[in-house]
Amino acid sequence: MFDEYVSGALGRAKVQPINLSTPLLDDMVKHIESKVPGSLLIAGTAGDGKTFHCRALWTRIGGDPKVWSSKENIKEHQLPDGRLAVFIKDLSEFNGEESDLPLQRLEKSVLGGDDSELVILAANHGQLLDRLRDLGKRQERVHPLRKPLQERFLQAGPAPNRLAVFDLSRSTSRKTLDEVARSVAGHPEWSKCSRCAMKADGKVCPIDENRRRLLGEGDGGQLARRLGDLVEIARLNGLHLPVRDLLALCSNMVLGFADAKLAKENLMTCADVPKIQEVGQIGKASIYANAFGANLPKRRASDRPVFKAMTSFGVGEETTNSADGLLVYGKDDVRLQADFARLVSIDPVYGATTAFRTAQDAYLEGYEGARLEGGSTEFMEMLEDQRRRLYFSLPEAEPGYPRWSMTAFRFAGEYLDIIESLKDKRAVSDTTRGRIARGLNRVMTGLLLENVDRIFIASSGGFTQSRVSVLCDHETPSRRQGGLGMAIKLDDETGRPQLDVSLSPGPGNSVTFDLTPIRHEFLSRVADGALPASFSNECLEDLLAFKAKLLRKAENVRKAGFAGDDDEAGGEGSALTLNFIDIEPGGRGFTRPVTVRAPA
Repeated sequence: MFDEYVSGALGRAKVQPINLSTPLLDDMVKHIESKVPGSLLIAGTAGDGKTFHCRALWTRIGGDPKVWSSKENIKEHQLPDGRLAVFIKDLSEFNGEESDLPLQRLEKSVLGGDDSELVILAANHGQLLDRLRDLGKRQERVHPLRKPLQERFLQAGPAPNRLAVFDLSRSTSRKTLDEVARSVAGHPEWSKCSRCAMKADGKVCPIDENRRRLLGEGDGGQLARRLGDLVEIARLNGLHLPVRDLLALCSNMVLGFADAKLAKENLMTCADVPKIQEVGQIGKASIYANAFGANLPKRRASDRPVFKAMTSFGVGEETTNSADGLLVYGKDDVRLQADFARLVSIDPVYGATTAFRTAQDAYLEGYEGARLEGGSTEFMEMLEDQRRRLYFSLPEAEPGYPRWSMTAFRFAGEYLDIIESLKDKRAVSDTTRGRIARGLNRVMTGLLLENVDRIFIASSGGFTQSRVSVLCDHETPSRRQGGLGMAIKLDDETGRPQLDVSLSPGPGNSVTFDLTPIRHEFLSRVADGALPASFSNECLEDLLAFKAKLLRKAENVRKAGFAGDDDEAGGEGSALTLNFIDIEPGGRGFTRPVTVRAPA
C-alpha cells in the first residue's frame, strides 16, 4: 500500500508531509452530511490518491486514527445520523472471490435500498469493472452496476442511482502540477539549506539551484508555465497523469543527475554534491533535461507514464536550423554573438558552461577525437540538453526561435490559444481557422487546395474512403453564418475544441469532430504541405471517418431539401449534374458542374 508506505516513511524521516489540496474531499463530506441515501465510490487509476482521500474522509467524519491504522481491510464508523459508514479503502486488497463480500454490501446499499449502511469504496476503474463482471458470472446474470459505471468512467455518463461517484482521474490538470511543484520545491524543510556549506564561497549546489528554478526564481515562473503547457497538451490528448507521477516528475527535476557513477540511481543526495562540485559536472544536473527523464536509463524512464508522455514531445531531438545555428556557431558568428550572449551565455550553470564550450570547440575545430566514429557523441548529447533548456528559457516574443518548433507539436501554441479564445468568448484567430479549413480540404479531396473560406465535402463517386476525391457532394462556409458552415466550439466535459460543421440551418444537420492536439497538429501540418499518410495514419483514418459522416449528412440534407421538387418526369432521359472540383493556377479550388444525360 503506497499510502501506508508514505505514512511510515514520514515517521522515520521525521519531516512534515507534502500537503496537497483535496478539492473533492469537501464534496464528499457534504454528500455524507446531506444524508442522501445510498453509497459513495472513490474511483481512479493507480496514484490518483484514492487511499489518501479515503483516509482524509475517515478523519474528517470523526474516525479514530488508530482504527484506520489497524490491519483490517474494512473499517466501520458510526455516523451521528445512525448510519454505519463502511470504508473499503482498496478493493485490490481482496483477492478473487474475497471481493464478493464488500461488493455485496455495496449492492445491498445501492440496489437493495438498505439505508442502514453507507459504503465508501475506493477502487481502480478497470479492477472494479472486472470484479463486477466476475461477480455477475457467479450470480449468473449481467451485473446491473457494471454498464452504468463503465459509461461513467469512459464517457462521463450519469452515475447509477444511489451511488455518488467521485472520479479522481478527472481532477488532475495544470493547476495540480503547479500545486505539486510548489509543495515539493517550497517545502518548509528546505529552509535548512540556507546554512549549508555547499552554497558558501560562491559554490553552486545543483539541488538548491534546481529547486529555486522550479519555484520560478529568476524567470517569473516561466519554467513552471511551460511545463504546465506540456502536461496540458498530454492531458488533452487523452493521457491521464496521476498525482503520484507529477510528484515523481517534480522530484526528478530537483534531484536528477545524468551520471549514475556520481549519484546513485541518477538521483542526487546532499552527500553527492561535494563530489559533483569537485569534478565540475554540475551541468549534468540540468533541471531542463530532468524534466524529460533524460537523466534516467531509457527503460526506467519508459516505465513511468509521465516521462513517457514528456519524451513523446521530442524536446531535445526536434529542432530548427536557427536554434542549432545559434547553439553551434553562436559564440563565433558575429551575426549571432548578441543572441548567443542573451540566450545561452546568460546561464553560467546550465547554459554556456566550461564543459559545453570545450566540447563545442573540439567539435568545430575537428580534433582527432572528434573525427573518429562516435567522437562527437558528448557534444551531441550536450546539444540536446541545450535545446531542452531553450524550450523552457526562450522569451515568449522571440520570432527567430519559436519554442514550439523545438517540439513534435509545432502548432500546440495555436491549439492552446484556441481554447483560451473559446473560454474568453473571443473569436478564433483567422490564421488558425484558415489553416484548419485548408487542412480539412486537402484531406477531404486529396488535392493541394488553398481555399480557407469554404470546405469541400467530396467523394470519388461512391467509395468514401478514397484518398483522392474530385466530385463535390456539398460545400459549406468555413465560418458559421446563418446556421450554416463550420463553428469551433468548446466541449465543457473534455475541455477540448470541437469542429461543428453544419450543412443546413436547423437542428440535426451538423456533424462534430473532437479536435485533439494530435489531430490539430495533423491538420495544420497537412495545410502546410505535409503528406497525410507520412504524419499519422491513425489521424488520417479519423478524418476520413469524419468525412464519411459528412457525406451521409449531405445526402440526408439533399434528400430533405429536394423531396418532391425534382424536374418534370418523362423526356428523352434522366439528367444527372456532377460538380467536379477544378483548381485555379493559384491553388484555389472551385466547382464546375457537368450534366450527364442517360438515354431512356
